[in-house]
Amino acid sequence: MTLAQPSNDQTQRLQQLASGQPTLWTNPALTDTTLAHGTGETPAVGPAHMLAAEARFGRFAPLLAELFPELQPAGGRIESELLPAPALQAALGMPADFGKLLVKADHGLPVAGSIKARGGIHEVLELAERLALEHGLLQLDADYRVLASPAVKALFSRYEVAVGSTGNLGLSIGVMASALGFRATVHMSADAKAWKKDRLRARGVRVVEHAGDYEQAVAAGRRQAAQDQFIHFIDDERSLSLFLGYSAAAPNLGRQIEALGITVDAQHPLFVYLPCGVGGAPGGITFGLKQLYGPHVHCFFAEPVQSPCFLLRMLDRRDTAPSVYDIGLSNRTEADGLAVPRASDLAADVIGDELSGVYTVADDTLFRHLYLARQHAGLQVEPSAAAGFSGPAMLRETAEGKAYLKRHGLLPVMQAATHIAWTTGGLFVPEAEYRKFLERGVSLEPV
Repeated sequence: MTLAQPSNDQTQRLQQLASGQPTLWTNPALTDTTLAHGTGETPAVGPAHMLAAEARFGRFAPLLAELFPELQPAGGRIESELLPAPALQAALGMPADFGKLLVKADHGLPVAGSIKARGGIHEVLELAERLALEHGLLQLDADYRVLASPAVKALFSRYEVAVGSTGNLGLSIGVMASALGFRATVHMSADAKAWKKDRLRARGVRVVEHAGDYEQAVAAGRRQAAQDQFIHFIDDERSLSLFLGYSAAAPNLGRQIEALGITVDAQHPLFVYLPCGVGGAPGGITFGLKQLYGPHVHCFFAEPVQSPCFLLRMLDRRDTAPSVYDIGLSNRTEADGLAVPRASDLAADVIGDELSGVYTVADDTLFRHLYLARQHAGLQVEPSAAAGFSGPAMLRETAEGKAYLKRHGLLPVMQAATHIAWTTGGLFVPEAEYRKFLERGVSLEPV
């Protein structure tokens, strides 16, 4: 496809994107609304949908604690810490008069080891709940540990859960589907890491490898599922259940922010930096946070310079999303979880007018920040999960960032701001692989 006829400003931005240089775009259409919204074929969603997803996680908590011993200390809740990071803030060159940096540590989420534990697991749980209710094997007010019974597992074994993935989403869905008794298949793209495929196979998940990229793996899985009524395909580009599963992170984050004594209001703005692949995970979180904090939270997506699919989508809001290949980019990046050529229409439709901006990051910066996160905060993340650490500097040091702060009247209150870098994966990276990440990061540090 070809891009729509761009304006002069869009032409300049597209040329900058095509050059593969880091850039920041801020949203001229940003609104203050937190009303239910959706466009075209996207259903309207609002706060009740987010709370319903959170409640579903709560109903399943006793069962999850039984299936996964690592969840027993948290009572079956899949959650991550919110960590102050003063030493990392200093290492990143962020001054105290620009606010305080924290890390939302989804790289350490149990069971799946990444942010995908939220959306991917939620959709598997929603499927399990629906099937068990339809077949009279569950009541909503029951103890959900009944879903581990032989009768329920016999039902689930008739169904296959399938997904297309570069790795982390496949891990979350494959692990949970297999634990509940579903057959599980993950269609994986050529850029997926070998260790992620091995981990899935060790859990009894069928891995189908494709020579193409993420988009082609998803399309192959979608075609297969269309031919079999007993295959439930989890579609990262189109799934509302995935999206709402991610949004369920917001209420707990709100409680964590309150527990740390942090205020979020006009005088104490909140900035959140979210690594972005297809857009479902950061989109769902942005949607949830906007329900809590409205105009006082400013959400920015972070993408690799060769895979800025969401930024490209925000520049071209036609019915059909453009691809990074359309502007001559390669979609090749060491941030495998973010190597996506085309953005989710659903995510763009729901949060496009609430997103503060998108910035792009070079791979070398990801590795350098990965090293700094380990050295100064003891965090073990994968390259894609380091994308959020560039956010404060993009706002503080670029003309676009300064203009955004001025336009929204934020310059006088930045000293009281809170910045959250959301780390998205890393818990299960093999030690030998992680050592290579660190070595590359060390080599990029100034002497």
